[in-house]
Amino acid sequence: MTTTNDGAQRQPLSRERVLRTAVALADEAGLEAISMRKLAQALGVVPMALYKHVANKEELLDGMVDAVVSEIDPPREGADWKAAVRRRILSARAVMLRHPWARRVMEAQAAPTPIVLAYTDSMIRTFLAGGISADLVHHVMHALGSRVFGFTQELHETSPTAPADLTPEQAQYMMATFPGIVAVATSRAHDPGSVVGPGCDDQFEFEFGIDLMLDGVERLHRRGWRSSDHDREAAPVL
Repeated sequence: MTTTNDGAQRQPLSRERVLRTAVALADEAGLEAISMRKLAQALGVVPMALYKHVANKEELLDGMVDAVVSEIDPPREGADWKAAVRRRILSARAVMLRHPWARRVMEAQAAPTPIVLAYTDSMIRTFLAGGISADLVHHVMHALGSRVFGFTQELHETSPTAPADLTPEQAQYMMATFPGIVAVATSRAHDPGSVVGPGCDDQFEFEFGIDLMLDGVERLHRRGWRSSDHDREAAPVL
């Protein structure tokens, strides 16, 4: 322990404490609140003291992402691959919802850190341990994309609007012109706070997408799918 001028004891500064405090600060006030000066104030130290533990703000942000990714449930030995992948992705989603700023940092990273790579590697090994071929896993990881980390990268601005959000005239036009969209948009109760699309249930859509993908992986695995088969099927007939 170190001692302040008034004799009170405080925790010694460490990289773990710096990162834990930075994560808490971002959770409370957003990513915009993260600067070396503000972090030093939160820790009760001078800014120069931080540079013994993080070289710069970029390293700080990488470390914060590592701290967040480390909260995701570890893999379970011997678990069914499909259930194990689903459980970990949903754990990752819960972590990202606790730390919503982390997604922005991950998307802006020039390269993944070793901890992020280790998480990705552990997910791949879960598929491989389930007997899924490396060839198929290669394509599965592309299909899952950022869902592996509990979020999706989507363009929400172009999502169709539910008739309930429209004027009577607009709703009538939608029903006459786009009956398919209207049928889908009105097929179930909606969450007005959704980010997937106006009125959609975020959690339901997220889990549905995962289940759909994993069911497809299982089906291809049972069929003995290989990418070379796809290449032959797609080749033009001369």
